[in-house]
Order: sequence, then C-alpha cells, then structure tokens
Amino acid sequence: MKYEIDHCKNTGDNTIENQPDSLYFCDETELPKSMIEWIERNKNDLITVWDENGIIRFMSKSVERLLGYKTCELQGTRWYEKISPEDVSYIEKHIHNTTYTGKIFNINIRNKFGKYIWSECNVAKILDDETNENYYISTLRDISDKKEMEEMMIRSEKMSIAGQLAAGVAHEIRNPLTSLKGFIQLLQAGVNRKEEYYNIMIDEIEKMETITSELLFISKPMTDNKKNESIADMIRDVVELLKPQAKLKNSIIEWEQTKDASIYCDRSQMKQVFINLIKNAIEAMDDGGIININVYATDSNVMIDIIDQGTGVPEEIVHKLGEPFFTTKQNGTGLGLMITHQILEHHKAKLEISRNKVKGSTFRIVIQR
Repeated sequence: MKYEIDHCKNTGDNTIENQPDSLYFCDETELPKSMIEWIERNKNDLITVWDENGIIRFMSKSVERLLGYKTCELQGTRWYEKISPEDVSYIEKHIHNTTYTGKIFNINIRNKFGKYIWSECNVAKILDDETNENYYISTLRDISDKKEMEEMMIRSEKMSIAGQLAAGVAHEIRNPLTSLKGFIQLLQAGVNRKEEYYNIMIDEIEKMETITSELLFISKPMTDNKKNESIADMIRDVVELLKPQAKLKNSIIEWEQTKDASIYCDRSQMKQVFINLIKNAIEAMDDGGIININVYATDSNVMIDIIDQGTGVPEEIVHKLGEPFFTTKQNGTGLGLMITHQILEHHKAKLEISRNKVKGSTFRIVIQR
C-alpha cells in the first residue's frame, strides 16, 4: 500500500510551504505494514511516529488543527520538545516497557501560541520485523473540554463539602466565642490577671482563624502549582478542619506525626484528596469510631493510609468506586472519589482500596517520589 509524501519545498524567499498532500514523512522510507494499519484505524487524531532516537519520522497533518503547526515546522524535531518536562520524564519511564500494546497518558502539550493543551496520548511500541528497529507510534487527542467539565464538577463538589462541614465548624467556633465573651465581661468588671486572660483570648481567636481559613480554602479554585510539600503540614490542616465534623459523628481522628516526608505536588489539590477520603471515612461509621491516618515512606514511594471502622467496602463494588455518580450513600453525589482519582492521576499517584480483616476499610494513597 502506497501513501503520498508531503515534502517541504523552498519557495526561494526563505519560506517553506506545504504541498496539499495528506501525510508527511521526514524521509522516503516506507513504514511497516502494521504501523500503517494502526494509523488507518486512528487517523482522526494527531498521529506521530518517532524512532528510538526520539526523532519524529511521521506526523499527520491534523497537527495543524490541534496545535497550529505546519508539519514542516516540526521536521527534525524530537517528540518531547513540545511536551511539559514533568510529563516527558513520566512518559520516558513507562514507554520503554510497552511492547505492541498501547499505554495512555494525560499530558500537557504546547501549541504554536505557547499555550499548554490537555491531551490524551496513546503510545505503542512497534517492532519492524524487516529492520529489527523499534518505533513509537502515538495518537493525540485534545481533551481540554473534558478537563473544563471536570473542573466544574470539582468546584461543585467543593462547595457541597463546604456546606456539609459548615454545621460542625459553627459548633466548634461557638465554644471559643463563649469563652471570649466571658473573659471580656470579666475584664469589664475590673478583675486582675488581665495578661493571663489576654493570652487565653488570643489562643481562642487563633483556633477560630485556623478552622475558618481551612473552610475558606475549600471554596477557592484549584491551583496547579506543584512544588515539594510537607505531608505532615497538609494532613495537620485537614485534620483541624474535619475534627468538628468527626465530633458531631462521635468519631475520633487519630494521627501522630512521626517522621515527616515531602512530595512533589500541588498543595491545594492534595489537601482536597485528604479531605475527600477522611470525610468519607467519617461518614462510613454510622455509630462512630476511630479513623487512623498512617504515613509510610520509602526511597521510591510515599504511602498514606486512611483506615476507618465502618462496615467495610464490599469487594464486589470496589472496582466501581471512582465512577461518576456511583455512590453507596443516600445523599451522596458519587463525585468525591472520582475527583480523588483524577487528582491522583494528575500527580502520577494511585488509590488502593481494601476491606480490613476485622472491621472497616483502608484507603491507601501511593505517591511516587
């Protein structure tokens, strides 16, 4: 089967123009039949083929529609030059072990105008039997609309969580306010020990500041600013926010910092994961109980276990958790775990769910370091 070759030709005025052919090859070598068949099945997306040196050997003209480049502008470039560095390192770590089967990545790719576009990339490694050379072939699809929809659902779920926590926060703030009112009345009466009362009042105000700032955090838009963050600091913030909710449900959150570990993440997104999972644990225990949070760190991974004493997730539905709108709660939306999965996927992490032998379930976050 023969395909047209789209050559870059010089027009004499130092500009390059494309002939209106259907496909572009950087050389005249005919691609293996298996590769051509793969392209035919996926030709509605951007198709790219590169060799083991990373040099692009083929690119479909759909690149103009998706990224704004002419095929000639990418001649001689390497596959990773337009991809965010973070995504490049992740892809390189996985594709070399991918043989004849595709692997899907969600990546940020830069278009001609400097804007990064969320794309779904499906990569397969194919061996040319005649030359015994490996090629990498990929399809690229713009999923910006999908990401925007996901962000809308995240904002909706965040506001729902804020509303659910409001009662507990109001109850928790009432006690410090009562104390403050009492101390002010004492001071008005002219009692001594003013300095001691002032210190207590400042402590009470700081408690209210902590919990209200965490509640306000929930309503803020998600950021996308990754850097090394302390796991202990993030868990401490979330535990302080959720303690009132746990108290209303006769539950206790037990977490004792032993050895701190840091991870490369977006702080607001990772705290949202902790909020979702700990809140689920509280709601899973109808009669109250203890929620244990444990952190383990190795050279390659950090694991965070959130263990509840509820009825436990039935094994037959574990695989469904995280699907949109699937929930076992009477008033649940089914979006909390879906959002958790999406955030963890964006951080190259995963969520493992297991039923405890005695009672309850364990939700384990596994993050690569």
